[in-house]
Amino acid sequence: MEYTHQSIEQKWQKFWADQQTYKTSESTDKPKYYVLDMFPYPSGAGLHVGHPLGYIASDIFARYKRLKGFNVLHPMGYDSFGLPAEQYAIQTGQHPAITTAANIKRYREQLDNIGFSFDWSREVRTSEPEYYRWTQWIFMQLFNAWYNTDTDRAESIDTLVAKFEENGSAGIHAVADDDTQEFTAAAWKNFTEAEQQRELLKYRLAFLRESTVNWCPALGTVLANDEVINGVSERGGFPVEQKKMMQWSMRITAYADRLLRGLDTIDWPEPLVEMQRNWIGKSVGASVKFPVPQLEENIEVFTTRVDTIFGVSFVVLAPEHELVTALTTADQKATVEAYIEKTAKKSELDRMADAKTVSGAFTGSYAKHPITGEDVQIWIADYVLASYGTGAVMAVPSGDQRDYLFAKHFNLPIVPISDTQNIEEQADPNKDGKYINSDFINGMTYQEAVPALIERLESLKLGKAKINFRMRDAIFGRQRYWGEPVPVYFKDGLPYLIKEEELPLLLPEVDKYLPTETGEPPLGRAENWKYQDQYEYELSTMPGWAGSSWYWFRYMDPKNEGYFASPEAVAYWKSVDLYIGGSEHATGHLLYARFCNKFLKDLGFHNEEEPFKKLINQGMIQGRSNFVYRVLDNEGRGTNQFVSLGLKDQYQVNPLHVDVNIVQNDILDLEKFKASRPDYADAEFILENGKYICGTEVEKMSKSKFNVVNPDDIIEQYGADTLRLYEMFLGPLEQAKPWNTNGIEGVYKFLRKVWRLFHDAEGNFHVSDEEPTKAEYKALHKIIKKVEEDIERFSFNTSVSAFMICVNELTDLKTNKRKILQDLLVVLQPYAPHITEELWSQLGNPAGSISYATFPTFNPEYLVESEFAYPVSINGKMKMNLPLALDLDQAAVETIVKENPEVQRLLDGKAIKKMIFVKGKIINIVV
Repeated sequence: MEYTHQSIEQKWQKFWADQQTYKTSESTDKPKYYVLDMFPYPSGAGLHVGHPLGYIASDIFARYKRLKGFNVLHPMGYDSFGLPAEQYAIQTGQHPAITTAANIKRYREQLDNIGFSFDWSREVRTSEPEYYRWTQWIFMQLFNAWYNTDTDRAESIDTLVAKFEENGSAGIHAVADDDTQEFTAAAWKNFTEAEQQRELLKYRLAFLRESTVNWCPALGTVLANDEVINGVSERGGFPVEQKKMMQWSMRITAYADRLLRGLDTIDWPEPLVEMQRNWIGKSVGASVKFPVPQLEENIEVFTTRVDTIFGVSFVVLAPEHELVTALTTADQKATVEAYIEKTAKKSELDRMADAKTVSGAFTGSYAKHPITGEDVQIWIADYVLASYGTGAVMAVPSGDQRDYLFAKHFNLPIVPISDTQNIEEQADPNKDGKYINSDFINGMTYQEAVPALIERLESLKLGKAKINFRMRDAIFGRQRYWGEPVPVYFKDGLPYLIKEEELPLLLPEVDKYLPTETGEPPLGRAENWKYQDQYEYELSTMPGWAGSSWYWFRYMDPKNEGYFASPEAVAYWKSVDLYIGGSEHATGHLLYARFCNKFLKDLGFHNEEEPFKKLINQGMIQGRSNFVYRVLDNEGRGTNQFVSLGLKDQYQVNPLHVDVNIVQNDILDLEKFKASRPDYADAEFILENGKYICGTEVEKMSKSKFNVVNPDDIIEQYGADTLRLYEMFLGPLEQAKPWNTNGIEGVYKFLRKVWRLFHDAEGNFHVSDEEPTKAEYKALHKIIKKVEEDIERFSFNTSVSAFMICVNELTDLKTNKRKILQDLLVVLQPYAPHITEELWSQLGNPAGSISYATFPTFNPEYLVESEFAYPVSINGKMKMNLPLALDLDQAAVETIVKENPEVQRLLDGKAIKKMIFVKGKIINIVV
């Protein structure tokens, strides 16, 4: 019987599906282990060989944990709302649900073909109403919550109302908008309903506020910062501009400190942790107000160097700052408006990245220095962001490089803050320079000056100590169709929630998936779509991260209609033990997921502060591109001749990407190349040694480079087990590595060697019940130890190498012993589940799956060397190996050597003059 991977793999995939082999239950006394993959967006292109890398790694670990006696939850689903499906709907008129379902069907087929141990009974799709009703429900909880800094947790908005009714705003310590009112209990009770709701909106964790957003007119929607690259949309490359809009936001800043502290409690890659730390960006400093008397307003800034306040020579506002219009004088109006229009075309990321270009505009107005009372010019500049801090900075050219460049460019004053000459030293509080230009702090150290200045500012009611975070509240609205409807209607211009029993609020049908002619989002096209037939619904939908910010909970209990997950299921599974996914989600999905997890904990729905205990970022599998070289004529025009790699330097050539699927071991299939495109049909080839050798280069895997390898093709030719082993064999999980189909044949040969251990030369199943030898036990227990250690440290590539060595050793030993081969199958099973299932059943094991066998126990005694094959030399020339026990002394060894027939034959009657014996090393006979 030959190893026929196709029939074997189809057989066992059907068995797993029919028997629901990987269906998980909470009704067990086994310890739990939750393995999770970042679930995919189902694109129309399907999977290429780079996509399954993380899934294979997580599947190996999940299978290993089952063998170790754990109750493993390993689910899969689809993040199925998204802009690509909507763009396709706009182009074709086809409902996004139809294309999404077709894409999911394709993904499912590909995932099943690779043989993953997913519990498909728990599949979720974020675009299904049964799922997004709970996304809407979580939004409602956020809308009905506020953050109490006294208890350091979110609480029901009802507790805030109760405090207002009892004591008014006195004693309220909350994360809220800056313009909250001060009022008594009596005043609160006298507020109208509308006045109360407006005030509560300033405290809610889900709230409406005018925000500066990345607006893409061509796509008709707001984009997140990571969806904008170099001022254009990531998808489509359309221009993006800055625009002020009323937007739903999440008050994630309330959790900034907890999000920061939590990073010290989880096992995540340090680069990813550092990215989150930097994104949260905690700064300790002071809030300072610069009075603007003519407006009876203050410009508030945040600074970490309040000691530099006497070096302030101007103030800079973000062009979007709310006071810009009022501050701009008539003679500066045209200049300011032109600058604002120019800035609107840049994304925030572009503005942050462009550190060398200096630009700005003077408003014509002045503020008062909060301590000296001197006039300070007010400018606008795009290096100040409305979304960061207060949207204003106090400029200290002698203490900040960007302020210095700005001052030099516009010939503004540069006031020194200390007696050191170097600007960088003036910006360093640890330098020995003395403060100057201020009688107030002259002669003080930095540690003395800061509290003294804060005390002075507080006495003037123009400043206070403050902790600031770089992170901003998260925009939670998108002007798209294909997303979760927000469960809100508007009455008298104010937002109200629909009733919980009315969930889910379904997406309405629309005639087009475009904004309305009057600029409303696509939901504005829905006919007669009103709450109680009279109130307008919110027309924006939720962002892409809404459904993915809580999905691991739904896997715990996906069919529950009364809870997002039952208390019992949540109490059992607790949190994710192992999460594998891409590092590109560091400041998006992972941050929002941690925020949502903490919020739901605050409301008592679970007890885990962090959702993902351990996280691993898999590296990227890069494409290995192939090139052909078109010969150019004397005028540089392409001919129909193509020259092989080794001869190309003899010609003027133009390298062209060629489909890697018609190249084998870098040798081009000439007929397939001719058939690939009409203009190649009459191609001529300049060969080397009768072959056309292609050039190679490692690049990102993409259709445009013709280097995409479909896993279906690999599976058809070599099998899923080969694909799984080979992807692990390519290199360490966390590192990027190139795909090279040339090396896959070796892995396929390895699996056939495994098969032959169980079969004789005629292909008959042949396994012996004899007791294994010491050498066979040694080979087995070496691989048990190696694989256990490798899997626990996620070093999967070294395990594959060890498997190959082990099988070679067993082949040399002509091993066919059941006690060896059965345990070998269990150890190999996480990597190659199909072939091990087949051989496990052929061994006559009870009906069922090898998936629930027991991982063999490593016995170190089998690796203790009790015997050594001594090299025996005669007069310094090595003649033979003689296995001897390691505990023999020299006298015993000499006796055995002298009596050995082979030694006597080699001596040919000559007398031994001397025998040199080095224990565990050599035996040398001198004659």
